Amino acid sequence: MATLSSYTSSPPRILHRQQSKPILFPPDSTPSIRQLYTKPISVSRRSRVTINATAAASDSSGNSNPSSPAKKLREIMQSPGVLQGPCCFDALSAKLVERAGFPYCLTTGLSISAARVGLPDKGLISYGEMVDQGQQITQAVSIPVIGDGGNGFGNAINVKRTVKGYIRAGFAGIIINDQVSSGGGRGVVSREEAVMRVKAAVDARRECGSDIVIVAQTGSREVMSLEESFSRARAFTDAGADVLSVDSLVSREEMKSFCNVYPLVPKLANMLETGGKIPMLNPLEIEEIGYKLVAYPLSLIGVSIRAMQDALLAIKGGRIPPPGSMPSLEEIEGILGYDTYREEEKRYAISSSSNRGSSSSSVYGNQRVAQDESKQRVEDPVVEVMVPEVVSNESRNPFSRIWSRSLRIKIIGRDGFEKLDVRIPAGFLEGVTNIVPALGGVNLKQLMDDAADEVGGKLLLDFKDTAGDKIQVFLE
Repeated sequence: MATLSSYTSSPPRILHRQQSKPILFPPDSTPSIRQLYTKPISVSRRSRVTINATAAASDSSGNSNPSSPAKKLREIMQSPGVLQGPCCFDALSAKLVERAGFPYCLTTGLSISAARVGLPDKGLISYGEMVDQGQQITQAVSIPVIGDGGNGFGNAINVKRTVKGYIRAGFAGIIINDQVSSGGGRGVVSREEAVMRVKAAVDARRECGSDIVIVAQTGSREVMSLEESFSRARAFTDAGADVLSVDSLVSREEMKSFCNVYPLVPKLANMLETGGKIPMLNPLEIEEIGYKLVAYPLSLIGVSIRAMQDALLAIKGGRIPPPGSMPSLEEIEGILGYDTYREEEKRYAISSSSNRGSSSSSVYGNQRVAQDESKQRVEDPVVEVMVPEVVSNESRNPFSRIWSRSLRIKIIGRDGFEKLDVRIPAGFLEGVTNIVPALGGVNLKQLMDDAADEVGGKLLLDFKDTAGDKIQVFLE
């Protein structure tokens, strides 16, 4: 087994790469990872990396394949320091991971099962659903993705099919564990069967001419013993695994001992954010122990669930989520690549004359116009000039006296924390109930007109809504 190990004496630091311009459809062939991620998120002190010589990046004819996702991941693992990998669950969360500057990400059966079918990760989501979701994720980003293959969905033959499916879906790596059933059950298969799963994964990789990174994971520490988990880790490496992971280690000492099992083979730490048995350590501590990769399985799905719950609670209480809790429309469009889409659209735009007589469509308006060539006639364009009505008599429009004024609306929650503080120009009062539904039925225009001569800061309304939140309206 060929190995590579590098050391550095520089002080620990976390490096972030700059955000690059989004690509609407990330291509299959991209520059090398050293060009894309010259500053990966990494805690630099030392690194331990092993490259499996039998998994060299090549196609079925033996030619080098420098642009494969696995090739990118292997190059990333040669960089110094521990590499942080948040776990995504769909294309959008993967895009956010990439935009945040992480050089790779992972998936978990728990989060995909939750996001795709809304069910617990207990074997209820199928192999086909996991592969389909994975393909959507890998096609949305240019960073490599390690997929959760669980127990391979069955015996060794199923493992081979799973690995081949994950390769076709574009994954850079796959995690295969030794659980009896998918979804984090306590039982594990025998050591011999677990090793056969890894061998089947390696065979599937070879048969596909792929270099996918195989992460072998064992849960035997909790149900059997620490020594058994180390023995399985050694056997997994001998069978061809590239990265090792042991669940449920309960102390730094156990984690350190695990990293001393074939120390040149990269280790993956699973930082269960809800307080699992493994100690919660910062990246510098994890790197000091000897890990190369660290996964955060629940952060993104967890905060997503909480944010949606808070938003629904606000809507049910007659409000909308505070502006600060949501990205602007422009930010959403930026994340999804609207600007890139518009630039691409301009490249392929055709002249109106060449499109005359045919049906045309608009992506944004979804309008379709069908014309009969035999009855088509060309007419001069009709231009309608709209002249605004000018009201010079102020008495005819009492509201014009306060047209330059604005309302300040504040909402203080039952817990005493401020939920909203927004200023709305007088000309936009008709839409105020979209922001604060509790103001429906209140004649704000009349209130403002009655207080037109008042100085700014006058309190017009002060009441509590059905949710018990205090709503105040000021004239400014």
